[in-house]
Amino acid sequence: MALGAATISSFASINTTTHHTSLLFPPKQHHRYPRIQHRFRCSGTNPNQQESQPQNNALLKLAWYSSELLGIAASVFRSPSGEEAPPLRLLETIDRAAVVDTIKQDFQRSYFVTGDLTLNAYEEDCEFADPAGSFKGLQRFKRNCTNFGSLLEKSNMKLMKWEDFEDKGIGHWRFSCILSFPWRPILSATGYTEYYFDAQSGKVCRHVEHWNVPKMALFKQILRPSRGFGLKDYMSRWLKLSN
Repeated sequence: MALGAATISSFASINTTTHHTSLLFPPKQHHRYPRIQHRFRCSGTNPNQQESQPQNNALLKLAWYSSELLGIAASVFRSPSGEEAPPLRLLETIDRAAVVDTIKQDFQRSYFVTGDLTLNAYEEDCEFADPAGSFKGLQRFKRNCTNFGSLLEKSNMKLMKWEDFEDKGIGHWRFSCILSFPWRPILSATGYTEYYFDAQSGKVCRHVEHWNVPKMALFKQILRPSRGFGLKDYMSRWLKLSN
């Protein structure tokens, strides 16, 4: 899973994108003319919101590509561990039911952060997309998932609900983790993933993640230190050690 970290407030009675104002001016009464109401309609847009959208998307993409590069760098400098690599998982029979069943099993293995997924349930050129961007390639996705997992101190992922449709299945999930950065940020979100099935092979040909949080919210979560790991906390500990 690519670390697409960034994720909007709404107003109940005001739409800030467009607004319309109606002004009613009743004319002076005159006995020789019928009563008429003159109606003027004004509309406009909020340029600040239009300008902020490309900026948010640019930040999101920057965070996405930075996280991928960070994961690659971490994998290069990471010390070899004694843990065994996950086994190569392959389906013996490939059909819609078998693919759906193995996706549910892969969720139990937290494949988003371990890279431990059943490879032949997906097309080799499967498209993987999330709020930050998209790419094609099963091996790249597996590598990103594994590298992302190496950046985590703790993680928890659970499949909450599965829905079947004609050309796809949707898995609703809940995810939380503590990133192994010095400030120990906590990342928490819910969302769902759409699995589009190839009509001929039955394998997943598109894997599209959706996060049920505003774009910038995830990015802010990554920047927010956990309790006891903020700059003031580090300074306080340093001062105690220096005394």
